[in-house]
Amino acid sequence: MDLRRRSWTLDGGLGTLLEARGHDLSDALWSARLLVDQPAAVQAAHQEFFAAGAQVAITASYQVGFEAFERIGFTASDTERLLRSSVDLARRARDTRTDPADEGRLLVAASVGPYGATLGDGSEYRGDSGLTRAELRRWHERRLTVLADAGPDLLALETIPSLDEAKALAELVRGGGVPAWLSFTVSGGRLRSGEPMEEGFRVVDDIDEFQAVGVNCSHPDEVLPAIRAARAVTDRAIVVYPNSGERWDAEARVWRGRGGVGDVDAWLEAGASVVGGCCRILPDDIAVIRGRVDAFEPGVDVAGPG
Repeated sequence: MDLRRRSWTLDGGLGTLLEARGHDLSDALWSARLLVDQPAAVQAAHQEFFAAGAQVAITASYQVGFEAFERIGFTASDTERLLRSSVDLARRARDTRTDPADEGRLLVAASVGPYGATLGDGSEYRGDSGLTRAELRRWHERRLTVLADAGPDLLALETIPSLDEAKALAELVRGGGVPAWLSFTVSGGRLRSGEPMEEGFRVVDDIDEFQAVGVNCSHPDEVLPAIRAARAVTDRAIVVYPNSGERWDAEARVWRGRGGVGDVDAWLEAGASVVGGCCRILPDDIAVIRGRVDAFEPGVDVAGPG
């Protein structure tokens, strides 16, 4: 499996779909709560995205952290079991697909979200964890080890806001043998920490496990500049899965603005080869993205310089 050798369609917003199906995600653990209470709902959501044309399911482990779960009464062994379950549920959803065309072309990516995601205070969008790189590495190590051992096809290190957190994760991935991608959340053409995107994309240099770099959980307008920045500094595949473009009004607790899948054709032309969606992107949207990905005929190799 090499993400650079063909184009792929990711899934969309898992939490968004679960909410649309009537599940209450107001808990601080967000969609991770359903790993505990209603795992069948998580599997069903993955199945919906696969049926819509997604080729990669991203697991519900994004907000699962040992400390966060300990605060609500879970033991370390409980949390480890739930992390493994998140991979298993996505794998089971994949295994329900019986179309011969899907054989060997559907993947499970274990979500490794940032430290801030487990705090439930939006700090993953500020890049101000307050932890040193060594502390971030220690915090991530146990969770990443469990997820890698659970047997996903690859690791999705996603919504990473800063260079320090990216470097901490890259150190843990190095030499582990599990393919991975590294995806940042960005704003104004920079990482959420204010650091240059290019420096973030260079983090994967000389680490064989990394097959792709890119951006997610960002406004669609951020995608093209990010692709260009990545193409300038790396030969890895480029993964993009932004939000719908709507903005969350925390005071009124509503989404505002017009949503959509973004300019997928332009992203593909610019060099993205792994495309999907994040918050507010549903199976119907993924079907649209899959249609555009399938119709795309690249004029050059999707890999960048090198």
